[in-house]
Amino acid sequence: MKADHTAVEAWFLAHGLPYFVAEERAAARDGLRPRRLAALAVVLLLLGAGVGLVAWATGTPYQAGPAVWLSAAGLALLWYAVVALHARPILGFALSRTLGSLRFIAPMASRALPLLLVFVTFLFVNAEAWEMTSNLPFGLLWLTVLLMFGLAVLFLLVRLPEEVDRVDDEVDDAFVVRACAGTPLAAASREVADDPEVDPQAYAQVTGFERWNLILVLLVIQSVQVLLLSVTVFVFFMLFGSLVMETATQESWTGDSSIPAAPFLPQVSLALMKVSLFLASFSGFYFTVAAVTDETYRRQFFSVVESQLERAVGMRAVYLASRERG
Repeated sequence: MKADHTAVEAWFLAHGLPYFVAEERAAARDGLRPRRLAALAVVLLLLGAGVGLVAWATGTPYQAGPAVWLSAAGLALLWYAVVALHARPILGFALSRTLGSLRFIAPMASRALPLLLVFVTFLFVNAEAWEMTSNLPFGLLWLTVLLMFGLAVLFLLVRLPEEVDRVDDEVDDAFVVRACAGTPLAAASREVADDPEVDPQAYAQVTGFERWNLILVLLVIQSVQVLLLSVTVFVFFMLFGSLVMETATQESWTGDSSIPAAPFLPQVSLALMKVSLFLASFSGFYFTVAAVTDETYRRQFFSVVESQLERAVGMRAVYLASRERG
């Protein structure tokens, strides 16, 4: 039984579920002690002071300060999660799982983009959108992009726990056998399902660190999917704009007769990049909401997330039941 549990825990680690292993949960709890969090807060404050000092010394516009600090703070928090909270398996598996599904991006984009582009293109060929984005300092525009990303993450953090609750309420004998097929617990799942004294639902409710482990895996997978599709929108508008947006039109819409442009490509301008970036970030937020709430998009975007969630919940239920039986 010990060897079986070792193999199962190795499977959990390889599939982005470190907090399903007791030792990893203990290490993560240690990383959340008040003393260590206080040290992290001090580092973030010093980072903010350093960004402000560099901006003042270089004459950088003050609007860029918050965007630079938020970007740097996000990277610092990511580093802390990987090092102190043992979140590397979560990030590694979620990224590999999503990037391994790149072949599905084109079919997903072909279903998701047309209706969105019909709407967003009206903004792209709108003088007010060009005037607004061109007048925004790049730091403030990047802050707007981060705001869109933050809203998308906040939306997912509200909705993904509901998905976890929905799945763990569906656990029964057939569920665990299906979820554990092809895993180290395939045989144990059949034993649990055949035992009339064992109710898999009694082990199905996911709480605490394990619950957050599932939410974080789903969050990263969904975020990378949305990021890839947002990049697709950005590239589309850059190509579309370089073909149809003449330099004179850009100058007229932005009110600027000296728009910086790429060498030998006068229509590929800074204004074009700004409006494309703004619309791509808006599209990313739309994708995030639609992928979870709209049934048409859900089948295309959330199926990868849902299958991973069901397998993790089923594996955990069988793992706990088998340990108790053992």
